[in-house]
Amino acid sequence: MDIQEGDVLNYDIVIVGGGPAGSAAARFAAKEGAEVLVLEKRQEIGSPVRCAEGVSLSWLEELEIDNIHSSTSRVMKGATLYSPAGHKLKITEKLAGNEVGVVLERDHFDKEMARLAVEEGADFMVKTSAVGLIKEEGIVKGVKAKNLGKEFEVRADLVIGADGFESQVGRWAGIYESLEPKDIMTCFQYRLTGIDMDPDYTHFFMGSDAPGGYVWVFPKSENTANVGLGIQFSRLNGEKTPKDYLDEFIESHDDYKGGEPVDMVAGAVAVTHPPEKVTAPGILLVGDASRVVDPMTGGGIVNGLIQGKIAGKFAAEAVKEGRVDEEYLQKYEEQWRDKMEDKLWRNYMAKEAAMQLNDETFDKIIDALSDVDLETVTIGAILDGVKKKYPELVDEFKEMI
Repeated sequence: MDIQEGDVLNYDIVIVGGGPAGSAAARFAAKEGAEVLVLEKRQEIGSPVRCAEGVSLSWLEELEIDNIHSSTSRVMKGATLYSPAGHKLKITEKLAGNEVGVVLERDHFDKEMARLAVEEGADFMVKTSAVGLIKEEGIVKGVKAKNLGKEFEVRADLVIGADGFESQVGRWAGIYESLEPKDIMTCFQYRLTGIDMDPDYTHFFMGSDAPGGYVWVFPKSENTANVGLGIQFSRLNGEKTPKDYLDEFIESHDDYKGGEPVDMVAGAVAVTHPPEKVTAPGILLVGDASRVVDPMTGGGIVNGLIQGKIAGKFAAEAVKEGRVDEEYLQKYEEQWRDKMEDKLWRNYMAKEAAMQLNDETFDKIIDALSDVDLETVTIGAILDGVKKKYPELVDEFKEMI
């Protein structure tokens, strides 16, 4: 698309952000007949990758996707959890069900989600930034944008903000305020090659190696993995960075200390409870912009895709009805909240409880569960398993959760 200074484009829906949530919204809005434009500020969909790249397989049918094997590095058989003292709990596919998943090639995956949207008729513009909202009488009517230095406008009946953590679109619309430090996870990750691990399992290390978070190892091949960590922002006192914590972890583990980094990424993620609203007249948010990242795991791809589908179908309906007012947008709020709000709140409370646990307690939990034949992984099953060996811990957990 050849843009000239001062151009005005007209669409039913304009989406700011070409990640999975934005592409899902575009795909399902276009499928319902809406004219959709997606603006992506980077020069390439999906790159650079800022993600650990692990996802479950629980969403494929709902998103009407046959498989994602072309975007997959490795299929996992389960996960292994490690306590600070080295106790291990292996969660197999039998226990985890469809929550066991794959490690993606995220750049390829994002492009594939965009391709599906284009097949339905959506348009994309890369290297194009939204620089402001167009408002008339308090209603958002589109976005001001810049492509290769040329400023132009996209007029639209509805704007969808899919621009990630601490969304500019959300702030411009006055939808929410900044996060508290305890609800931000700062992350750093290497892709390490030449390491020794079980490549069929993801690996999670709990405790003070990553204060307020955890260390992850997501295999990409037999001897290469994404090795990273997330640390609660409020736990950083300026003495050490997330990179320092990760370097110390790698140096203290023989399986990883011989590895060579072939790339590194850093970023932040919101691990908070659902916001009071993600809409304003003429605008709605999806994905990380609407803070639907799982507060316990920090994973946001699946929730973003599912919410993106809901947003896209709703947006097409709203445009057809000519209703983008606050009252009508409550239908979108109700739809996505019915789907995932309860789980987000439960996991937020679980995260808050986990933040209070010390290394000794993590050791006891993993030690106890490693001796129990769990039939399923639920809060109730975990409490029952811990009670058998460390009954004194259970009342404390029940009070926190």
